[in-house]
Amino acid sequence: MNDPATEISPPMRDLCAYLADALSRPVPDEVAEKGKQHLLDTIAAMVSGSRLHPGEMTLRYAATLGGTEEAVVVGSRIMTTAVNAALANGMLSHADETDDSHKASRSHLGCGVVPAALAMAEREQASGEALLRSVVLGYDIGARISFSLDTHRFYDAGHSTHTFAPLFGAAASAAVLARLNADQMRWMLSYTAQQASGVNCWQRDLDHIEKAFDFGGMAGRNGVTSATMVQCGFTGVDDVFSGPRNFFFAFSDNPKLEELTDGLGTRFEVMLTNIKKWSVGSPIQAPLDCIEAILAKNEVVPESVDRVSLRLSDLEHSVVDNRHMPDICIQHMVAIMLLDGTVSFASSHDEARMDDPAVKAMRDRIELIAQSDRERRTAEVEIRMTDGRSLTETQDAVRGTPDNPMERAEVDRKAHDLMAPILGNDRSRSLIDQIWSIEALDNARALQPLLIA
Repeated sequence: MNDPATEISPPMRDLCAYLADALSRPVPDEVAEKGKQHLLDTIAAMVSGSRLHPGEMTLRYAATLGGTEEAVVVGSRIMTTAVNAALANGMLSHADETDDSHKASRSHLGCGVVPAALAMAEREQASGEALLRSVVLGYDIGARISFSLDTHRFYDAGHSTHTFAPLFGAAASAAVLARLNADQMRWMLSYTAQQASGVNCWQRDLDHIEKAFDFGGMAGRNGVTSATMVQCGFTGVDDVFSGPRNFFFAFSDNPKLEELTDGLGTRFEVMLTNIKKWSVGSPIQAPLDCIEAILAKNEVVPESVDRVSLRLSDLEHSVVDNRHMPDICIQHMVAIMLLDGTVSFASSHDEARMDDPAVKAMRDRIELIAQSDRERRTAEVEIRMTDGRSLTETQDAVRGTPDNPMERAEVDRKAHDLMAPILGNDRSRSLIDQIWSIEALDNARALQPLLIA
């Protein structure tokens, strides 16, 4: 009779076989293109994040770590271990609200997956093709872990989908670049499960420093740790997802193990991940889209605005309601949009304008309304004018979402806007072009001179 403690469940067996074969499996052209966009978008977030307050704290800490020079901390001259680089770059990726997000899994996958994949690719001197495939895979695994935990129920219980999903995505990306076999993948997943943690009290973090660690840094660090320990010879539990006192027993009262492998190889989660057009919190994207559309159709000057009504889902309005940071304060960002006619990375991070009398006067005219029947990430904006007109726009498919994707040129412009002030125009252009042709790169370490500032 088989010992249930050592039996391998079909979901675990199938998942690990898929992981072990990932680098030899081409991805469809449209998936590769989307993967490049998210690789570039996340690297750009690292660069811009390196000069924000959470990024400055991260670089200060990373400078104390030392270690074998395997990978670069982006936006600095710090070379350190892949584990440390994944930690630092993960925090830089989510130093603010510039990085991508995956609605269905309630997570920001890129800020965990890309730093882990990049650090591991540098350590292993992997090709650009391998780096790209590992990134695409990381999105697939991270999202499916969240689904298997029953995403919304798991989140409502107080657990953080924003830490669990990118952790497993990061571990998968690092593990395939470590070229682990199927047995080693099972042990890697066990070490990853042992490091899985996170409670969604991160919502109370006022400085975005702990949040940067919770969303990106912890995921990148722990994922690379799991992969490199097993690569070094560590063994572990054969199937952490089934058997006595397993991962799901600990974390979910409604596990869905079939979600671990559902659609693998046919449904690519990177295709279902959002890239933000605006460098602001996700719930603010739809209102800014609405105002952009209103301004394109109507002549609106600040003095002509009487009142503004913003209607959001009651599941997310509190995340952005009168927050003290500019890029996650919906009233502030809408005021900036109405005063400037657009929003840039610079304007969304200009803390001094929080005290600007003109901005404060516009904010006083803005009302946020929570609606229980409205979907998350949608909005209705009504601008009532002093002449009696009412200008209304709705957005049910935010620019950058799967139903309204950004084009390569838009992602290119966003990345350059984020990186050029730090890396310079020429180096930013070279880095962007290198990412667009990442398949031609023989060794990921060739990116290092472009990432250092």
